[in-house]
Amino acid sequence: MATKTIVVDDIDGYDGEDVTRREFELGGSKYAIDLGDANFKLLTDLMASLAPFVERAVEVKQAGRSRKSAADTAPRLQGYTNTDVREWATAQGIEVSVRGKIADEVYEQFVVAHPDARPDQA
Repeated sequence: MATKTIVVDDIDGYDGEDVTRREFELGGSKYAIDLGDANFKLLTDLMASLAPFVERAVEVKQAGRSRKSAADTAPRLQGYTNTDVREWATAQGIEVSVRGKIADEVYEQFVVAHPDARPDQA
């Protein structure tokens, strides 16, 4: 004697004859869920009402480690460190943060005062 498999609606636990695996697509991804006819109709109606919003939406990608461009990886200074720049700026009365990014203008002023700091001069 064969055993009958009972499929249960994943939303409300309904176990009627109409419950079956239903596939649907959303945002380019395919999903599967066990639903009866009533809940499948609710799902398709809901997706139809969301369609105009999804069509106008922009995909948000998970933040990851950014890749620096070649310009970002090029050395800012030749033979000097950021500490050197900060100490010089402080001595000149130029406001500079103790940590973090040094403003481009500060680097530019430093290079004017220290022409040998230009990275293109090796």
